[in-house]
Amino acid sequence: MSLPHAILTALLEKPSSGLELTRRFDRSIGYFWPATHQQIYRELGKLEQAGFIRALPSEQPSRGQKKEFEVLPAGRAELTAWASGEQDSKPIRNALVLRLRAAAVVGRAGLDTELRRHLALHQRQLAEYEGIEDRDFGAAAEPEDRLRRLVLRAGIGLETFWVQWLEEALAEVEDMAEVEDKAEGGRPGE
Repeated sequence: MSLPHAILTALLEKPSSGLELTRRFDRSIGYFWPATHQQIYRELGKLEQAGFIRALPSEQPSRGQKKEFEVLPAGRAELTAWASGEQDSKPIRNALVLRLRAAAVVGRAGLDTELRRHLALHQRQLAEYEGIEDRDFGAAAEPEDRLRRLVLRAGIGLETFWVQWLEEALAEVEDMAEVEDKAEGGRPGE
């Protein structure tokens, strides 16, 4: 049930339309809890129906006008209860790690290329997070900014881990290929 809570969080930060929420997700929350435009609109409807949010009154006719939403007291109470409650971590599901395990059984063909591709992706994401930190959190003093920075630091830590691990994995795969090449080159009759 985390997407509704992510939306409540974003709306408490600033009342927004569905389109604005989508854009804000793409620049912040979406790094850690991605959602499509359709998912956000679907959840807005559910949150409104549950009495957690409401559309702000508009001075213009609603036809073609984007609706902006705000969080109601029941929504704030729901978010507060969720944020202060317990939740167990979920196991990581990572297709690349599973591919590595499969490669141990069926062979490493193409694995080095995929490791390099993932390394580049994680290096770019790490650079983006570090840029956000430099730009937005130079001397964060407000409590909410300090907490937002902690979320960003989690992303930086995860990306740093993946970059280091991928560099190690790539070096290992390349070393295995070198050993095989030497072994094949040293066989009699070849």
